[in-house]
Amino acid sequence: MDGTVLVADDDRTIRTVLTQALTRAGCKVHATSSLTTLMRWVIEGKGDAIITDVMMPDGNGLEMLPKIATDRPGLPVIVISAQNTIMTAIQAADAKAFDYLPKPFDLPDLMKRVAKALEQKKLSHRLNIEKDDSADTDNGLPLVGKSVPMQGVYRLVARLMNTDLPILVSGESGTGKSLIAKVLHSFSDRRNLPFVPVSSADLIEIDGPSKILAKARGGSVIIEEISDFSLESQARLVQMIDNPGEYSPRFVATMQGSMTDAVEKGMIRSDVFYRLSGATIDLPNLRECVDDILVLSEHFLKLLENEGGPVRKLGVKAQNLFRAYSWPGNVRQLQNVVKRLGLTSREHEISLTEVEQSLENQPEMQGSFSQEGSEKMSGDIERHLRRYFDLHGNILPPVGLYNRILKELEAPLIAVSLEATGGNQAKCADLLGINRNTLRKKISELDIKVYRRRKLM
Repeated sequence: MDGTVLVADDDRTIRTVLTQALTRAGCKVHATSSLTTLMRWVIEGKGDAIITDVMMPDGNGLEMLPKIATDRPGLPVIVISAQNTIMTAIQAADAKAFDYLPKPFDLPDLMKRVAKALEQKKLSHRLNIEKDDSADTDNGLPLVGKSVPMQGVYRLVARLMNTDLPILVSGESGTGKSLIAKVLHSFSDRRNLPFVPVSSADLIEIDGPSKILAKARGGSVIIEEISDFSLESQARLVQMIDNPGEYSPRFVATMQGSMTDAVEKGMIRSDVFYRLSGATIDLPNLRECVDDILVLSEHFLKLLENEGGPVRKLGVKAQNLFRAYSWPGNVRQLQNVVKRLGLTSREHEISLTEVEQSLENQPEMQGSFSQEGSEKMSGDIERHLRRYFDLHGNILPPVGLYNRILKELEAPLIAVSLEATGGNQAKCADLLGINRNTLRKKISELDIKVYRRRKLM
């Protein structure tokens, strides 16, 4: 159970018991004996769920529910009350409380209801992210991917959203790092506070940190492409993080590549690394999310249509080429190519020829379809192995490395091939060039899940 719960009760014992129980369950808790304080927290955007007593020293908790619903639609409120009458329950229902419990309440029962309330709030967040036009913010890159890697990103973002940890968002150019930073702010407890992007130029002057903190006022500070910052600017950044003032903001940094590698190369100070590596979100490139390519393409064509552009769709052969291409510029490149094709295509259906013409001058085109792709893979594997050995310092890794590495490569190779063939084991065996019985044995040994479904071949 994770999220932030606001507790309002004039009984100190109840506040203590609830705070301890919710904290043990993994929640962050703000507790108060005042409705005024509770409403201030609500207006500031804090909390994913509320537990409130009815009779409070400065007002009636039930009477606050309509205002909470207006200020924060979808914020679940659990009402607890020693006024154990049918009218209290009816009033709570009429005020659209998420739930009502009479005092004395059963603590495990209340915890279950809080878990349900937080789950509902999470679902509401997820739906808002999918519908929100933040998906077409200034950055313009949508969060509509349905692939396994992107779902992993969504789950990690949801877990980190309301923590105070500094976060590093890394990924190739065009993967949507700035958008993830914006989402981390827009759906957090700080959503009603300032969102302040910071570049290296903002820290050239000696008073740069104080100006940034004055703008942020406890909101979110987004450090864009930290590897582009000069070492002097990084020193001022460390100073700002160490002395955030009365209203400490949340720090989120973005960068291309590995921060560890950048530290080793002297591009990033080690003290910056230690302060910004509280949690890391690694965004996958589009080559790792092949199933998202057509979903995103359809999304961009729909956006073009909604803006008054022509109605267009990709032909089957054009779709296959889109899926085969490497997309070195990731989602940003895909967006530009789709928009150009949507505007210039002569027919309703975008043809293979038009896609080929559009992609022919794109960088790394040859690498997408030739033997260079395998060379690139071997280079990636070599870098991964070197990092693996480096982690062990002067000590060699455990024996049996050959079989361990082959097993790690074998499992994703078979899983992806099965996905590409729609779970058809005969086709997958032919694709891999192995016997069908060997494939079945490998699936069993490696515990690979097989899903039968239609795929574009």
